[in-house]
Formats: sequence, C-alpha cells, structure tokens
Amino acid sequence: MTRPPVPPTIRPLDPHAINRIAAGEVVERPASAVKELLENALDAGATRIDVAIREGGRALIRVEDDGCGIRAGELPLALARHATSKTDGADLLDIRSFGFRGEALASLAAVARLSLASRVAGEEAAVIAAEGGRVAPVRPAALSRGTVVEIRDLFFATPARLKFLRGERAEAQAIADTLRRLAMAEPFVAFTLRDLTDGERLVIRLDAESPDLGDPREPLRRRLRAVLGRAFSDGALPLEAERDGHLLTGWAGLPTEARGAATAQHVYVNGRPVRDRLLLGALRAGYMDVLASGRHPMAALFLDCDPQRVDVNVHPAKAEVRFRDSDCVRGLVVGTLRRALAPLRPAPALAEELIEAARPEPWTFRPAPPSPRAVEAAFRAQAPALTSAFAEAMPPAAPWIAPEEVEAAHPLGAARAQLHGNWIVAETAEGLVIVDQHAAHERLVYERLKREMAEGPVRTQALLIPLVVELPEDEAQRLADAAPDLARLGLVVEPFGRGAVALREVPAILSGADGAALLRDAASALGEEGEGGGIGRRVDAVLSRMACHGSVRSGRRLRPEEMNALLREMERTPNAGQCNHGRPTFVALRLQDIERLFGRR
Repeated sequence: MTRPPVPPTIRPLDPHAINRIAAGEVVERPASAVKELLENALDAGATRIDVAIREGGRALIRVEDDGCGIRAGELPLALARHATSKTDGADLLDIRSFGFRGEALASLAAVARLSLASRVAGEEAAVIAAEGGRVAPVRPAALSRGTVVEIRDLFFATPARLKFLRGERAEAQAIADTLRRLAMAEPFVAFTLRDLTDGERLVIRLDAESPDLGDPREPLRRRLRAVLGRAFSDGALPLEAERDGHLLTGWAGLPTEARGAATAQHVYVNGRPVRDRLLLGALRAGYMDVLASGRHPMAALFLDCDPQRVDVNVHPAKAEVRFRDSDCVRGLVVGTLRRALAPLRPAPALAEELIEAARPEPWTFRPAPPSPRAVEAAFRAQAPALTSAFAEAMPPAAPWIAPEEVEAAHPLGAARAQLHGNWIVAETAEGLVIVDQHAAHERLVYERLKREMAEGPVRTQALLIPLVVELPEDEAQRLADAAPDLARLGLVVEPFGRGAVALREVPAILSGADGAALLRDAASALGEEGEGGGIGRRVDAVLSRMACHGSVRSGRRLRPEEMNALLREMERTPNAGQCNHGRPTFVALRLQDIERLFGRR
C-alpha cells in the first residue's frame, strides 16, 4: 500500500514578492508606467506635464508636473500598496478620477529605482526614494512646486520582464502614443515629451488650448488637429447624441480617411481612454457598410455618463470598462455613426490627392530659334498690302452658345459628359464632380435591396426555366442551409442533387443578372462571414454581392437623362458617397482647386 503524498506547506509570500507579482498586472512596459504617472499628474490638477525618457523608458522615465503636490508626511504612504487620496473605498462605482486603486507608485517602486519629490504650496519640498521595494526615509529637497517622479532601471528587480520588451524605438513610440491619447482628452493641459537617449530631442509639444466661449468644443477640436493631423480635423464629422443619460460626442473620420490598422481609434469614457471591446465593436459596426475589407476608420469618441452607470474597476490597468446598460451604449454609438455617415458629402482629401496626381512637373519654356522660312512668312503676314486681305479671309466668329444653367440646387449638379464609359462629369455651382457610375449604382442597388427587405418581401421575378448551377459540395450545402434567409432577399434556391442547386426566383431588380455568378458570389459571401458573423451580417454580405450584379457596368454609355437620374438618386440615398466595398463614388473639385491645378492661384 503506497503512502499518500505529503501535502506542501502553505505559507504567506514575502511582501516584496507580493509587490513584484502585483506590479506585473499594472506595469507591463515603460508606456504603462508613463500612463500611470500621467494620470496621477492629471488627478493632481496639473496644467503642465513634462516627460523625459532615455532608451525607450528602460533607463529613465521622468515626469514633472505643476499639480497640487504631496505633503512630506504622506510620501511614505504614496509608495505603500492600496493607499490613495482618490477614494475612501466606500463606493467603488462612484469614481471621478483616473487613479483609485493605490497600486501604481507601489508597483513601480517594487520593480525599479524610484525617486519621488514633491512640494505643496506653502510647505517645504521633500523627496523619498525606493529601490526594488525597499523604501528609504524622507529627506528635504529643492523644488519650486508640483511633483517630480523619476524612474531608473525599470524592471531591474524582475529581469525576466526585460526579455519581453520590444526594441527601444518601439517602446519609445508606445510612450508617445500613450501621451497623445491622454492629451486628446485634456486640451487645457500642456504636454511635452523629450528623448534624452542621444542628446536631447523634443518629440512632442502640445501647448494648452485656450477656452472658446463661442464654441466650447473648439479647444478639443484644435487639440485633435494637433494630435491626429489636419486631414482628420478638416474632414471629420462632428458627433453629438444622447440616450438614457449617456452623452456621445466627438468626431468621426470620413471613410476615405480609413487606415490599414486600427491605430487611430480613440475611445474615452468619462474622460478616461479605454480599449473597450464593446465600444470598439460598435465603432466597427457603425462603419460596416462604408469601409473596404481590412480598412479601419479614424475616430475620437467621448462617452459621458453618471459614474454609477459604468464600472471602471474591471482590470488593474483600467483599460476596460463594464456598462450597466451595454445595449443602450452600443445602439447609441452605432446609430450616431450611421446617421452622421449617411448624408452625401465630398471628401476634401480626395480632391487634394487628385490635384497632386494631376499637377504637371515644373518645366521652363525655351522657344527654338525660328527657321528662315518662318521669318519670311512672318514678314509677309505683317506687310501692309496683305493686312486687309488676311482679315477678309478670316471666317466669322462662331456664335457664343451659353451653357445650360447649372442646377445649383443639386449638390451633384448637372451631368455634362461621360468619359471612357464609366466617369460622369457634372457641373456644380462651385466647381465640378466626377462620378464613378458603376460604384455609385452599386451602392444605390444595395440600399434599394435593403430597403425592400426591411419594408416587406423583396419583389421577385420567377425564372421561366429554373437555372441549375453546379458548385463545390460545401458551397452547395451552404446555400441550401441558408435558403430561408436567401428567400427573404428574393433569391429562391433549392438543392438539386449532390453539388448542385436550382435557382427559381431572383429579385426583380436583378432580373437581367447572371444567375450562376449570383449564386457563386452568394455562396462566397456566406463562407467569408461564417456562422459567427450573425444573420444580419451574413444577409448584408449577400446583398452587397447581389447589388454588384445589378449595377450599371463600366463601359455602358448613358444618355444625359440617365446620368442626371443617377445623380439625383445618389443625392437621395444614404451612404452614396461610398460603394459597397468602401471605395469613393465621386470626387468634387471646387473652382479654386481647378485654378490651383492650372497655376492660377
């Protein structure tokens, strides 16, 4: 008979080990340390914050602020775990500050060499130091105001963490992104970031914005322009909506300004920057029908609500939140974005790109010397005896035909020409518009199909002879499984043996489309979305593919009345500025832009 194993002894961990373990949840990399120190400075009421780093924050992080400071007698408590001035812990749902857990400084003191100097107005300055969790006594210091936190040799006490850090440049970039993210929510605070690795280099300088009594949102818009660039600020759509005590404000970038990565999506809850899956998912859903696959919108969204409606105590890093009414928040974000994106509007960036692409290379005209024959002809033309005969030989001037009056009431103006069978050129009161007829009509058909489906059964056209289409077995099975959903779209299919389906009815709007290609695209769309895409997304994906088959093809010549009808319908249709794949449907050029193109301005 074998003896049972001896149970291990349970014993408490050493306090220093506890601090180092806990530090791993709060301080993952140098940017995490900078975030915690910046939030402390903002909670202290700072109006100016200066950050200096060396070697991507590994060797040095120094944060100076002009906030209220910390009393000398409370400096040891500032480095103790779970000691904070932000809350008394009675109500952890009523959080109105960035910090509240009392872990940041204690965690940094446990894994680095930390120095904390501070001065409260009317009192003497003091400094306290810590190394690997061991805290030294408080000493007098020389400091005019505020607080200076200096961290050296980050993670020296936990060398294993150093192996997981990225390169120096990547860590420095992460710090810069962290500072910008917080600076966007605090336009009245000045921020600077300096890199001391090789000399001293100013990386970021953001001056404090002045209040604007005429438009309270103007300081925030100017700060966003300084951080995200002029292209975003000039073209972004302002947002403002409220639902059940949740107020959403901010700016949403045009679909044409989308990027290849989700690095320009900034979401704030009660002024706190978060990377919340609910909000980011709602942001993607708001742009679902107007972005190409793999593209990500630019946006800065600010959601404000009663702190009791949101729990920020979800994770030590405070990057996630939990809403009491998550459905309300998601609906508010999605609905506000879709309403803002629906109206037809030109994208300023597209006009700039067109001008730059069409701008000729600089050149200097150097006339060639005239030939002897040309000189002789010139003398003959200028001879007095030939002047009157030459004038009599000139044909009379052609009568001036005034162009048709521009339909200024229409944003897309009046069609004047069609180029290369796809580009409609329209004259507007302020310039001209170039429309991609295939992309524009594709959007119109898509929106019409969605509208018909929402209002009731889609009008269908029965095929005189059912069309049997052979497909790979998995695609045929996919269509058979989705037959009820496809029938709602006006696409009536049924299995027809192994690896084949029969198409019996098509939407009336697509009566002339290639039925076999339509089924193949529908099967492909269902496969791309998968079962996890949800019924709504799968239906929209199929509708988008169907709309492509029912749109005007490139190369088809349109009559003037057809072109104008297309323009008028674009003006009435939501999201007509982009096709189903996220490409722009038109480019607008103002007269000033055209004059710039020809060097007249």
